[in-house]
Amino acid sequence: MSPRVLLFTGKGGVGKTTAAAATATLAARRGLKTLVVSTDTAHSLADALAAAPGEIAPGLHLHQVDTQKSMEHHWGELRDYARGLLSELGLDEVTSEEITVLPGAEEIIALLELREHARAGRWDVIVVDCAPTAETLRLLALPEALDWHMSRLMPIGRRIMKLASPFVRGVARVSAPGDEVMGAGERLHRGLMEVRELLTGDRASVRLVLTPESVVLAEARRTLTSLNLYGYRVDAVVANRVFPSGGADEWRAQWVAAQSRLLAEAEESFAPLPVHVVPYLPAEPVGEDALAAVGEALYGTADPFAPPLVRPPLRLSADELALDLPGADRADVDLARKGDELIVTAGPYRRILALPVALARRDISGAVLRDGVLRVRFSSRDEPGTTPNPDDRGARSAAT
Repeated sequence: MSPRVLLFTGKGGVGKTTAAAATATLAARRGLKTLVVSTDTAHSLADALAAAPGEIAPGLHLHQVDTQKSMEHHWGELRDYARGLLSELGLDEVTSEEITVLPGAEEIIALLELREHARAGRWDVIVVDCAPTAETLRLLALPEALDWHMSRLMPIGRRIMKLASPFVRGVARVSAPGDEVMGAGERLHRGLMEVRELLTGDRASVRLVLTPESVVLAEARRTLTSLNLYGYRVDAVVANRVFPSGGADEWRAQWVAAQSRLLAEAEESFAPLPVHVVPYLPAEPVGEDALAAVGEALYGTADPFAPPLVRPPLRLSADELALDLPGADRADVDLARKGDELIVTAGPYRRILALPVALARRDISGAVLRDGVLRVRFSSRDEPGTTPNPDDRGARSAAT
């Protein structure tokens, strides 16, 4: 059985690393073999756990990405080719080295290593401390975005290079990418798609961490919509640093009242997801014992390691596509049909969905956004002699 994978994200500074570390510590103390990793380049997990990478407690392992070593394994052929090509074009070795550093490499490597850990069969639970929400959304959207480009460009690229290689070498005097380079790109693509399959599967979910502040709550709502757009399940919300109500002086009583109002708003916004509350602690929780206490307070009697009960955000039937977009406003949602693809935009984020054959052959008969669910209806049957409506290869269709 694949491990239970839990990803924690939230606005910077809300305590997502503490929530992730507390959850991992709790899992290990309940007898589950647990790995805790980070896609955040800050690597604050080790500080929270007050430990170096490795087995830091019985059943609890902290992993920190060795970017240099992993880059050679996952990105070596592509980087070596790019570095050599730039050198042939006259750039010095140092400049070529700097230019060929892959943007976001450490985060991508962390995802690829997460896939390898999940496939190893060693862990019951893998806890991931993600980067702040904006970076996390870009990272989680990457596998599908890369798939869209690779599926279209890689076959064409292979054919072009076979035809052009003799001319490139003879005229431009630069090296054309060989099969090993193209193969490295395909392996990177395949690895990221396996990551996506893992993180959108039945045993993976995201937990949103927030503090009861209006700006933070607004961002968390948008994050929930965006994660659903990309097909990731969110199964819980963690409200951190909540002032206890008892014995409050006048200054703290005002905070208690404001937080109570925002917590009620959060419970309404994220329903039916549970909102787990972590009280504002008298000291920063650092180390295994302190984090275990936070974990117990965080989840109470709930089982945080059970498979997620929430349904997949994207569901297909014989004549309908349904996509959960909780919190989305009708004015921010847009649709476009382009051949056998459906382009869904929610706010600043866009997803290109390749329609299955059964739906790709049909026209869109209507679309509606109601109660946080976008439903796109397709014609009930194919009419003889007709073809799918391409919507003028880019005409927009709003959800009414």
